[in-house]
Order: sequence, then structure tokens, then C-alpha cells
Amino acid sequence: MSMGVKEDKPNTPKKPFIYYYTIMMVVLMALNLFLMPMYRSSQVTEVPYSTFLDMVDQGVVTSVERSDDEIVFLVKTGNKTVFGDDEIAQYKTGPWPDNNLEDTLRSHKVQFTTPIIEQPSALMTILVQWVVPILLFVAVGQFMGKQLQKRMGGPNAMTFGKSNAKIYAESETGKTFADVAGEEEAKDALKEIVDFLHDPQKYADIGATLPKGALLVGPPGTGKTLLAKAVAGEAKVPFFSISGSEFVEMFVGMGAAKVRDLFKQANEKAPCIVFIDEIDTIGKKRDGSGMGGNDEREQTLNQLLTEMDGFDGKKGVVILAATNRPESLDPALLRPGRFDRRIPVELPDIKGRESILRVHAKDVKMDDTVDFTAIARATSGASGAELANIINEGALRAVRMGRKVVSQQDLEESVEVVIAGYQKKDSAVSEDEKKIVSYHEVGHALVAACQSHSAPVHKITIIPRTSGALGYTMQVDQAEKYLMSKDEVFNKIATLTGGRAAEELIFHSITTGASNDIEQATKLARAMVTRYGMNDQFGMVALETVNNQYLGGDTSLACSPETARVVDEEVIKLVKEAYKKAMEILAQNEGKLHEIAAYLLEKETITGDEFMEILNRKEETKTESAEHELVTE
Repeated sequence: MSMGVKEDKPNTPKKPFIYYYTIMMVVLMALNLFLMPMYRSSQVTEVPYSTFLDMVDQGVVTSVERSDDEIVFLVKTGNKTVFGDDEIAQYKTGPWPDNNLEDTLRSHKVQFTTPIIEQPSALMTILVQWVVPILLFVAVGQFMGKQLQKRMGGPNAMTFGKSNAKIYAESETGKTFADVAGEEEAKDALKEIVDFLHDPQKYADIGATLPKGALLVGPPGTGKTLLAKAVAGEAKVPFFSISGSEFVEMFVGMGAAKVRDLFKQANEKAPCIVFIDEIDTIGKKRDGSGMGGNDEREQTLNQLLTEMDGFDGKKGVVILAATNRPESLDPALLRPGRFDRRIPVELPDIKGRESILRVHAKDVKMDDTVDFTAIARATSGASGAELANIINEGALRAVRMGRKVVSQQDLEESVEVVIAGYQKKDSAVSEDEKKIVSYHEVGHALVAACQSHSAPVHKITIIPRTSGALGYTMQVDQAEKYLMSKDEVFNKIATLTGGRAAEELIFHSITTGASNDIEQATKLARAMVTRYGMNDQFGMVALETVNNQYLGGDTSLACSPETARVVDEEVIKLVKEAYKKAMEILAQNEGKLHEIAAYLLEKETITGDEFMEILNRKEETKTESAEHELVTE
């Protein structure tokens, strides 16, 4: 992306340095001209040799310096200086023609061995005393300024009061709504702004005004910045792009000055779009904790609020902003008249994921057998940025394998890379540990398959991954699910406990491999009690609040310590019930557990179809089952 330049008012080119040097020389010449009389009294005056002898006889000569071609001497003038001493004038005459001159000088007590230092010219004095120190000072200042810029982050660090916004001309964003997939609702909300910028008159005829601002809210990677660029590309208007952190300066008041400069530029370029990314940096709630001092962020926010109120909406200046922390924004920023619209940019559904995969696959050579729908089903909860990464990882894998096109296998492997990391080919996992991991993963799959309202098993593997997982079981729903019943949530907890249950059932001991399962099961059980109202003890009472829903979704309890203790008891009870159910299912299907675990140990990776084929086979005879169990144990 290239930075645009203002078209209406081109920047004035910087004057060359010779311009400033010429001015400096003219000033120096003028100073030399006017200051010359100050030095005339100390200039050397040439006199005849006879005059020199007369001055010696008169006793006014104080010292003489002899050279091969001239004699330079000092003479008392008779005038007094401000310090009370006689003034001294400097003269010179021809060479030394008289051999008796030395005796004459001795008789008049004239010093003729003392060297006389020549008085420098006025120009040299000015240069040495004024110009050189100034130039040295300027050079040191420039050097220190460059070092400060490097430490503070670039050439714009010391441009106080300038907004540093990147300005893209009409065609320079290179993005349109065709480049945005999976966010149809957000695009529909923004198309009206584009239409207003194209034809404002039809809105003015009915008395409608353009929304001053639109706030794009959603998780990271969903395409908020891309949507803003697409709006500018569709409207064919200049696009100002700046991050909220660029308003935060080291000096108080500089952020507010940058806001003023940004809106001044925007008004000059209207109609245009101003995009402020990560606006929560400067738009946080004002809580009065400034301790009585000047808060730079608060001043910047106040200036932003003032500017958004002050500019004329009919000019066609639209403010777009993006954030993934809307709960932290100041209410004054969100009221109508400032950010009139709040546009959610959520994680895409299965149809949106398929569209995003196809958009990113346009420039990648794909095999004709690639099934984007299957990849979209396997990537539930993935953002647009993660889906783009999956396509790129698939292309990289195809190159590593020496293929010219990307296959379905490449994309499926890239999904696993994004979820669990790369395969650890040189992992030194012992055979005993592999056997434990095999039973553990089959325990998950078997509990899931034997329950209703559970997602089908897609893949089971015991190949270690770089994320630290020694194996995993992947379940993929056939359709997108937005709601989960109480039975589905409980069954999911039972599935999570199935790995630990299999270890205890077969090996009569437990390992540390279930740590992630325990964490997820506990989180789900707590949510059933505190947020979903799926507990008979508390019913429809919210005991927990979600913070930063787009950034991890941390929770905090909103109840008394006594209630929190009861919550813990109910969570433990739920997990224990799910674990008991998993143990019962595995005990009833122990033969299949041995059979599938042995097959997985041999193959290391099996598909969901292979798993179901073994599970649905006719039961073995009791003798064969007993022999098989004896061998595996």
C-alpha cells in the first residue's frame, strides 16, 4: 500500500540548503562591513623607515619584531584605555637596513626579541566566535533528534501536532465489497453509507443526514479493517487510516492537537472516510482517577468528542472505528450523533466460512476435488484471518510435498496445524505411553458415539503435536449449531471425561494427560450452574458475568462467598455424574474399546468412518473377546 498525497493543495517543496547558506553568508558579510571600524584601530599601518627611526628616538616604540622583509613594531599613542593604560598601535616598515639598529634599540630600551601576534581579521573572529559554535550546536541537535526518533519509533515521533494518518487516494485501498466474504449483515449496514457518499442529494431531499460515525465491533481477525477499506474503495473517496495508539504522545496536549489536525485534513478532503483502528486506546471510560493532574488520554478523548460534534455531517465526512473491547468505551462516544451505528462483525457461520475460504483460494491453485464445505464444517469458530492462514498453510504443505496444486488432504492437515500445531515426527514417546494415549482418545470417541445429541467423530490420532498434545479426537457437527440443550452440554462433559475414565478402567491408574479435558469439563459445568440456568439448586439466576467477550471471555462471580461455595459443590457434583456415566458406557463396551484402541495403536491415525465401521461390527464371541483382552492387557 502506498501513501497518498493531497491532490487539492500540493505540499510545498522544501527549500534547498544552499538557500539557507546564502542567507547566512549575506548576514556575515554585513556584520563584517559594520564591524570593520571596530578593528581599524588595531590594524597594521605601514610607515617609512625614517619615521620608524624618529619614533624610536622619541621613545614611543615599545617592542620590535624583525623578519627578513619587514619590521613590525608597537607604538604608544598617548591615549588612555578604560583600564588606565596607554593604547598601543601597530606599525610596520621595510627590512632591517642598518647594522647599528640593534644598538639604537638597546639605548632606547626597546624590546626587539618579543614576537608580536598578528591581530586576526574581523571576519575570522566572527566565524570562530559565532558561526562555528552555532553550526556545531545545530549538528549535535540534529544527531540527537535522529537518535530520539529511532528510539521513539520512526520519523514521525517528533512531529508534534500532526496526525500522521495514512491517506489513501480514491483507488489506492484496492479493496471492495467483493473482497469481503462472510459478513453480509455488516456489508449491508455499510452499503447505505457508500450510497450516501455517491448520491447525497436524494437523502438531502427527504431531510435525512449521513450517520456521523459507525463503530465496527467484533473479535480479532474478523475483517473490521478490511471492511473499512472496502467502504472507501466502493465510495471512491479518500481514506484516512490511523491507529488509536498514534494519538498517545509523550507530551500532554499533543494527542488533542493530532485529533484537530486529522479533522482539519478530513474537512479539506471531504467527502472522505476517517478510520480509527483500536479506538479503545483513546476512548476508554473516564473514571475520574486522574489524581488531579492532566491525563493525556482523557484530553485526547475530549477533543475527539468535540470534533465529532463540530464538523458538518452534510460535507460527507464519515468516521469509522474498530474495536474488540466495546464494553470499555466511554458512553459519550457511543451516543447518537457521534457513533450513530454499532455494526457487529462476528465470527462467520458455516456458509460464511465457506465463502471466505473460496475468496482466499482464488489466487491459489486448487485441486478439482477440494471440498470447501467439509473444511468449513471442520473449522467452527474460526475467524477470517485463521481461514486465510489455513489456505496458506495448505499451499505451503503442497509445495513441501512436491505437488503443483493444493489437495483436500493438504487443507485438512492445515486445519489440524492451526488447531493443534505441527506433527512432532521425532517425538520419543514410549510404547507404553502410546498405548495409554490410544485408550484415552478412544475413550473420548466411544463415549461420544454411544450418546445421543453428540457430534460425530471425524478423526482420532495419537501422533504428538507441537502444541503439547500427545493425541486428540476431532468431532465435527454436520450442521451449524447455535443452541445447546442441557442434555447436549452434559453429554459433552461426559465425552471430555471419557479419556480419564478409559485410563482408570483399563490400567487402574490415572495420568496427567487429562489436564486439558478437566479444564474444559469444569468450565462447562460451571457455566451450566452460573450462566445457563441449568441447575435445579439456583434455577434462572445469573451468578457470573462475562468480561471481554471478544478477548477470551473471562468471567467473574457476582455472588456471596456462601453462594460461591454452593456453586463449587454443584460443579463438582455435575462433573462426577458425567464421569460416572462415561465409566458405565466404557464398561458396557469394553470389548470395542480394546479392539479400536489396538487398531489405533497400529495405524496411529484413523478416520471417523473407520471408527464407526469397527464400532458397528458384529460382536465377537466371548472366547475371542477374552483372548483379545488378555493380549492387549
